Amino acid sequence: MEMPRGAVNLAGVNIHKGYLSALAQAELVSDLRQVVSAAPLFVPQTKRGLPMSVRMTAAGEFGWIADRGGYRYAREHPSGLAWPAIPESVLAVWRGLSGVERLPECCLVNFYDTAARMGMHQDRDEADFAMPVVSISLGDDALFRVGGVIRGGKTQSIWLQSGDVAVMGGDARLAYHGVDRLRPGSSSLLPKGGRINLTLRVVT
Repeated sequence: MEMPRGAVNLAGVNIHKGYLSALAQAELVSDLRQVVSAAPLFVPQTKRGLPMSVRMTAAGEFGWIADRGGYRYAREHPSGLAWPAIPESVLAVWRGLSGVERLPECCLVNFYDTAARMGMHQDRDEADFAMPVVSISLGDDALFRVGGVIRGGKTQSIWLQSGDVAVMGGDARLAYHGVDRLRPGSSSLLPKGGRINLTLRVVT
């Protein structure tokens, strides 16, 4: 995947530093409040029933569910309600950076408090790996780690800041990646601190 001008390449992942202005970030947060109002954050679980450290919800045709039944896409929030639509402010980022005509069918919304992290994993529950994954960072800095397509081995890390957007496509589409820790108080975007990560995906 060709690296667009202004992007930083980290193990094949194109990271657009400062892509979103402060005003654009505030607009996204405002739109996300409406998403969370319609589909409240919930605590996903591992297959063993252990709670994950992030809280989660989604927008779009599909959301992502993690519980004792496994990890999967679902058309309904755990409450049984349909997921709200993906806000236009979020879709504008996809249109600007994804490089594809198809629109995302899922926008995962992960909220990290100061102690939350995300272990190394692949995004491989989608049907078409030719479609990229676009990840938007809002709020406190997060140490993002990327490896190869096989678990283990050498990894690289970078601090993602509020307004940064990462695009995983091409050979890096199935790269293992995760968030090691946050830098509390590094952003004033969210009044109570923490980080929001939006992950846009084509599911089918």
